[in-house]
Amino acid sequence: MKIRFVTHRYPPRTGGVETHVQELATRLADRGHEVTVFSADAGSDVPSESTDDGVTVRRFRSLSPGGAFYVAPQIALAVRRADADIVHAHNYHAFPLFFAALGVTDERFVVTTHYHGASASGFRDVLLSCYQPFGRWAVREADEVISVSEWEQERLWEDFGVGATIIPNGVDIKRFANAKPEEWSRPYLLYVGRLEEYKGVQHVIRALSELPEYDLVIAGSGPFRDELVQNARDEGIADRVHFLGYVDDGRLPGLYAGAEVYVTMSEFEAYGMTVAEALASGTPCVVRRGSGLNSWVESPSVEAVSNISPLAIAEAVRNTTQSGPNPRCVSGWKTVSRQVEDLYD
Repeated sequence: MKIRFVTHRYPPRTGGVETHVQELATRLADRGHEVTVFSADAGSDVPSESTDDGVTVRRFRSLSPGGAFYVAPQIALAVRRADADIVHAHNYHAFPLFFAALGVTDERFVVTTHYHGASASGFRDVLLSCYQPFGRWAVREADEVISVSEWEQERLWEDFGVGATIIPNGVDIKRFANAKPEEWSRPYLLYVGRLEEYKGVQHVIRALSELPEYDLVIAGSGPFRDELVQNARDEGIADRVHFLGYVDDGRLPGLYAGAEVYVTMSEFEAYGMTVAEALASGTPCVVRRGSGLNSWVESPSVEAVSNISPLAIAEAVRNTTQSGPNPRCVSGWKTVSRQVEDLYD
């Protein structure tokens, strides 16, 4: 098949959607499909066209107010001119999906929404509300809609009246399960991801006052970093909070494996990729109830909190139990890509 993925960003840009698209694209290319990615993240730091792991990547310049939405209308023309059997667009929260819907003609149109119904700031919420009529139309134009969790599936039905097939995110299970734990001088809690206010890292920092036996290691970058650094200073624990910034993929499995507990207090997630990676590494997790993180609550290695007070988070951390790597609780990318391929067929 000739498959054209459309997305707002693609590696080396980092993020859950970026990883999802890359993993699907490379595995489908490995199985003999002709795969091209149209991405709205052109810049001086990446080539406008390249071929990586058998996948052709074409990048388009975009307007991204507040670092969001990635408005690139030229994608509609690229999709229309593409000789494709399948056009598979990703991420309701960015405009490339809408432009893909404008560009499709008689190709099969598949959408993976990664939908969580909110955004990282009040400014983005305003933009999101303005975008909603366009996004709703684009999702309804799809021949097939994919959600990555039951929670997301329910939101799509409630907000758009659209039925979706659940195909979860995947994990490179072998890479995480076989990781050698990274060694630190003290036991540590871990957070991996963008530093945005809605991710809730500030609540974990405040909980350290109730967890004197632990440091907190934060892997990721983002606009909320300065506030988090100040939070740590205000709490008098700056020496116990370690900001690593961007962490190479090769180091991440060891960080997960070395952590005592992985903690995320995010307000909304469609799935929770980092939770899956932590569990594949054998590291128990503490998550915030609500959104797609609810998918993990039934796992014996996951504690969930509704109350994000320092005492509640600390109690949940102490209630977690190490269980060792458990590949059965997450899906591998090989399985996920085959499910997507079956849906195409």
